[in-house]
Formats: sequence, C-alpha cells, structure tokens
Amino acid sequence: MTVERPSGRAFDEMRPVRINRGFTRHAQGSVLVEFGDTQVICTACIESQVPRFLRGKGTGWVTAEYGMLPGATHSRGDREAVRGGQGGRTVEIQRLIGRAVRSCVNMKRLGERTVRLDCDVIQADGGTRTASITGAVVALRDALNKVGAEAAFREFAASVSVGIWRGVPVLDLDYAEDSSADTDMNVVMLASGGFVEIQGTAEKAPFDEAEFSEMLRLARQGAEDLIALQRTA
Repeated sequence: MTVERPSGRAFDEMRPVRINRGFTRHAQGSVLVEFGDTQVICTACIESQVPRFLRGKGTGWVTAEYGMLPGATHSRGDREAVRGGQGGRTVEIQRLIGRAVRSCVNMKRLGERTVRLDCDVIQADGGTRTASITGAVVALRDALNKVGAEAAFREFAASVSVGIWRGVPVLDLDYAEDSSADTDMNVVMLASGGFVEIQGTAEKAPFDEAEFSEMLRLARQGAEDLIALQRTA
C-alpha cells in the first residue's frame, strides 16, 4: 500500500517557506517567517549592557523568549501570564532558541551588548520551534548590521524537523504528522555543516540506526535549503 502524506508532499519535501524581513518598525531586526501555515514573528533588540555575570569581561550575550498567542491553535489557549508563569515546554523551547542563535555569534566581537530575541507564534501548524530559530537568525543578522556590529555574526544556522510517520522517514512535519508520528526529531545545523543540537524522541516505537541516519540526511538537506533561503532573504 502506498503511504501518502496528509499534505500530499513528497517525503523529502518541505512546506513552502517565506522570510519577510523588516516586518515591524521599532525592533532593530524583525522577521515574519512562515513554514507552510506556521507563522512566527521574530524580533531582535540590542541593549548596550550585559547580565551581571558578564560585566567587565568584554563579551556579549544572546537570549531568547518564546510565546504562543492565544489564537495560534485550533482552540484558544490562555496567555501564560494569566496562568501564573511559563510552562515547561515554553522554557525548553526558548532555551533551545537561545543556544541555537548563540552559535551564530562571536561574543567577543559583540562586546558588552545583549541581543534579546522574541519569537511569537501567531499561527501554529507544527514546527514552531524550528521556524522560530530559522527566523530569529535572520532578525539577529539585521539587528547586528543596524548597530554596526556585523563583524560579530559568524554564520547562518537553521532548524528543521524530521520524523518517522507511518513507518517512513519524512522531512518538516506539519501538525497532522507531528501529532501522530512514531518519532519526532528537531535538528539545528550551521551553514558550515556542524550540528548544534539534535532532539529526537520515539513517541510510539523505537527507531533503529538506519532510520536515524535517514532522518539526519533529510535534516541536513532541509537545513541547507533553509540556509540558502536565509541568504537570499
């Protein structure tokens, strides 16, 4: 029996990706990034100070916050501030974004400045963290250029999801696939080819080494395509 993805895409085909720079007026870098129906606004603001633990060390810092607007999914969710604080998923995702984007920056060349990244999901259809990372890197690049700190930018990085869906490795899972996948994996890769992070979980059945290798191959293909789009944008 032939297995067909809900979207009709090939197993190694990404959703349409769009990167719209300069999306907001006041942030030094801003992007609306779209992975299919997933839409995230990423902004980068630079402050002329660093956290206390870095003061006087001549090095900078990059940090990130992530949030999902109440109407981003099929059923409205309360703002986390109303619920009394961020949930574990939100904290984990924004730490991932921070780690990923810091890999793109030479902190010594940044100097004693802090880049604050905000990734706000306005519509979710799977892959919100991978879209956030991919868009945040472009917003970061624009912000650094705007304050004359372009030398602090080392290289692009992008993130993409892969998984095992109905027994087949697939690239860039949407919600229909992500919610029923046997395995879900998120990968962050640098333009130079190194991996920053690989997060993989067998949701239903363990995956073997051959399946892992194929997912990693798909992730590299997807990340390379995304980095080409970042450069074009």
